[in-house]
Parts: sequence; structure tokens; C-alpha cells
Amino acid sequence: MPHKLRIGLIGAGANTRLRHIPGLRALPDVELIAVCNRRPESTAAVAKEFDIPRTHAGWEDVVADPAVDAVVIGTWPYLHCPITLRALEAGKHVLTEARLSMNAAEAHRMLHAARAHPELVTQVVPSPFGLAGHEVMRELLDAGFLGELREVHVRGCNASLADAATPLSWRQDTMLSGYNMLALGILHETVLRWTPPPVRVLAQVHAHIASRIDPQSGVRRPVGTPDSVQVLAVLANGARASYHLSGVTPFGQAMEIQLFGSDGVLVYDLQHDRIRGTNMKHVSSIKLADLPEMSIPPDKARGWEVEAEFVAAIRERTPVTLTDFATAVQYMEFTEAVARSAEEETAVPLPLDEYQADAEES
Repeated sequence: MPHKLRIGLIGAGANTRLRHIPGLRALPDVELIAVCNRRPESTAAVAKEFDIPRTHAGWEDVVADPAVDAVVIGTWPYLHCPITLRALEAGKHVLTEARLSMNAAEAHRMLHAARAHPELVTQVVPSPFGLAGHEVMRELLDAGFLGELREVHVRGCNASLADAATPLSWRQDTMLSGYNMLALGILHETVLRWTPPPVRVLAQVHAHIASRIDPQSGVRRPVGTPDSVQVLAVLANGARASYHLSGVTPFGQAMEIQLFGSDGVLVYDLQHDRIRGTNMKHVSSIKLADLPEMSIPPDKARGWEVEAEFVAAIRERTPVTLTDFATAVQYMEFTEAVARSAEEETAVPLPLDEYQADAEES
């Protein structure tokens, strides 16, 4: 690229300020040239704080700005699809915040647009869970440490929504977040790195606290997403998986993935990046609580490299590994299948019926 890579920011919330802006500013020949936030005053504040020369009143103006080469979308999910489609039409590379979209239909539209513009880079901010130990996990799995994968247990339980006085969050507003619920998508994305994809799901969901105060209006409103989710799944290799997510468990907090095979077991503590496990070569019977810890060597520990990978993909045409749109479509279909299964009280196959042709193409 003959000039600096010029980036426009659309949405400058917490993760953009914490991760994307510092990550991009640390790279050579990358310039943050334009910004648009939700309100004019916050747009001006971000531009002043980070010395960004151009401010725009709307996201459409950032996308249309001829000086912008790539956009970073830091908005809530309801805008990810329209901004991405317009940006690709305008010839801009796209890095969008997770989750990819509101629903599977939007996700597929985004994937089709990305495939129609192979000259442009499209990337989704990946799940940060498990990054540090990913290489170690892949080496163990590829070496047959587990033998035949038989069961996968996923837990994501916390107390973030346990207090009924906690105000309504945008994450609980389906008009802003779509089918995304709790940490289901982010955890499933991590699971997909280590296991075959699911082919069938059966789910139930519930909101223990059914209404909350909207901080914008001060009015009590029904919540749009559940605070408790349970999923049973069949994986492509025949293994069985269970997911238990909750935001209302102050006494049962955990964030981990357990993989059980014919020859071994691996448990990844996502909160502390600790891997524990054993297999038949070492011991034939052991309690999960007593599993020995497996080290993550510093030279194999992967850190946050999202912005660097995005820029490298643009400059050097290296493939995006974490996370491309095709992977994001998988977790969006899974999330929607969970919602459909819970609503219809029946099992739902994956890929979703209406997207079978896309799955075969992939």
C-alpha cells in the first residue's frame, strides 16, 4: 500500500477505546483519520482525546469518506450488517465488533457481500477466551490426547444479572442485540476452535428477572433476552455437548470448557487461562478437581493480536484466522437455533434449513 492505512472508527465504546484504538496506534503506517460516535459531543471528545482529524455526523459519512481505506465498527450489533454492506460497496476493508450480527439472515448477507468482494478484508473481533492456551490445546487434540471425543460441557455462569435492581442493558434489548444472549455466542466460538460443529440443538431459556428499569427513560420494561440458558447438542462426529449459561448465579460462578474423550480429559478454565487434564497414559481414573495443570509455555501463549492481524491481512494478504465471517456465521446460526428451539420446544438441526445451500458451498 503506497500510503498510510487510513482508518475510520464507527462507534467508540469501551472495547474500541481499550483495545482497538491503542492496538491500531501501535502499528506503523496506520492512521486513525475519522470517527463517528452515537452523539456529536462524544464524537468530538473521542477525536480530541485521540487526535483524530475528521469527525462525521453519521456512520454513512465515514463509509463515504474517500480518505478512509478501512472501517472499524464498534457499534452494537443492530448496525453491524448495514454498515458492513455499505462499507464493502464503497471499497472499504471491514473489522467489526462481535457478535457479527443480529441474526443468521444478516450474517449470511454479510458473508455473501464479503465473498463478492474478495479483494477486501473482512474480520470479526474474536472471542478472547482461550487465546492464551489455544496452541497448546490444538497440539494436544491433534496428537490424539483425548482419543475419540465423546462429551463437551460448557459452563458460563456469573452474577452479572443477579440483582433485580441492575438496570436494563442494551444486551437485553433485542432491537439492539438480536438473538445474542448472555455469553452464548462468544463461548460457542471458542468451542468451535477445538471441536466439530453441532448438527442438532435442543434448548430451554428463561428470564428469572423478567423486567428491569430502562436507564434512558426510567421506565420498567420487559427484558428481551434470557438470563438463564441450557442447551443440549449433537456434534458432527456424534459427540454430545451441553451448555449451561446464567447471569443470575452468585454462588456458582464458572467459565470453563470440559472435553471428555475415550482416552483423556481436558478442562480449560477460561477465567484464568489454565488447562488441566490427563489421559490413559498417565492415570486411568481421577476426579476433575484433582486434574493436574498443564503448562502454557510463554512462546506458545497467544495474546490479543486483532488489530495487527487485520492490518497484516490488508497489507500482506495473509488469511484472517480469528475470526473470519464464515466462522461467525456458524456461531450466529447456533445462537438462532437455540432461540428457535426454546421458542418451539423442539430440536433444531444445523445448519439451519434455509441456509443448507450456503453450508454446502462453504
